[in-house]
Amino acid sequence: MPADLHQPLGFLIVDVARLLRRDFDAALDAAGLDLTAGEARALLRCAHHGTGQGIRQSQLAEVMSLEPMTLVGYLDRLEKAGLIGRFPDPSDRRAKLIRPLPAAAAVIDRIEAVAGAVRAGATAGMSAEALGATRQVLEHMQQRLAGGEARARDAAAAL
Repeated sequence: MPADLHQPLGFLIVDVARLLRRDFDAALDAAGLDLTAGEARALLRCAHHGTGQGIRQSQLAEVMSLEPMTLVGYLDRLEKAGLIGRFPDPSDRRAKLIRPLPAAAAVIDRIEAVAGAVRAGATAGMSAEALGATRQVLEHMQQRLAGGEARARDAAAAL
């Protein structure tokens, strides 16, 4: 099936992300994990992006591209479930470091298994080469867009 080159790529990416999130939410529910996709993502990012000390809440919000208040809701629920802890940052007493608690290890393993199953379902029938190329394109776009505000101003000025 030929690609519809007239469909804006950004809309396609947003649609795919929305569908992945929908399926991830449903799969988490089916697996009996009492977590939303956002909470699961926050727990995984906390586990994989922090040092042994943890990750600052502000850094976690930035890595996840979330508003701080949205992240606070996720973290409050994860903390109430006994999956994460908030600890004083020794380098800045105003900041808190977020890190998974020991009880989170089994939950993280289950989340990763669910995410893998959703990813496998979404990419079924794609060759390893196509998956690799897709990943390269998306990573390239992610890197280009990471400094987005200045680039957007430059693009607008060029019009």
